[in-house]
Amino acid sequence: MYGINQRCIYISFHFFVLWCHAQGENHPSPNFNQYVRTQGAVTDQLSRRQIRVYQLYSRTSGKHVQIQGKRVTATAEDGNMYARLFVETDTFGSRVRIRGAESGRYLCINRKGKLIGKPNGRSKDCIFTEIVLENNYTAFQNAKYEGWYVAFTRKGRPIKASRTRENQREVHFIKRLHTGPPPFPNTDQSKHFEFIRFPSTRRAKRNRKSHTSS
Repeated sequence: MYGINQRCIYISFHFFVLWCHAQGENHPSPNFNQYVRTQGAVTDQLSRRQIRVYQLYSRTSGKHVQIQGKRVTATAEDGNMYARLFVETDTFGSRVRIRGAESGRYLCINRKGKLIGKPNGRSKDCIFTEIVLENNYTAFQNAKYEGWYVAFTRKGRPIKASRTRENQREVHFIKRLHTGPPPFPNTDQSKHFEFIRFPSTRRAKRNRKSHTSS
């Protein structure tokens, strides 16, 4: 009798395992890679945008990217006021907008593949995906024109984006801290903390008299 019960339990457990396996085949696990790609391509309209401040050092020109009106070059020295960039997050992923702190213009790519500075960066051609490469350099791929990257020549002139590839030296950058004065919101760091002096109240005077009499 005891052996029969053990055999029944074994058979029941075996059928339970087969049932669980069948349920797993009917309901496959979600594709998280596809989910991340989808969410990373949607503009975040609810969260507060994160703004980072840094310079972009070009691997080919040996200088920094600067936005002067419509003109974009990679010829700025370290600490140049036009080399300071405000990098605004656009999604939960790595998509960003790059704005010149001094000029107020956004780095964009037009339909001809030319790098230009625009006063308004809402359009998709002003959004870039930060790609950290295996050599620790960073590349910036345009969100509207897939396969088009920010790139500069040895003289710091912009390269037509349609001729760029991820493995080219011309599209490689290093993010560096700006050496100039602290930008917003740290502009008030030099101010000293001041105490506010209030006149003594009557209660405070009574307390002093009671302490001296005792």
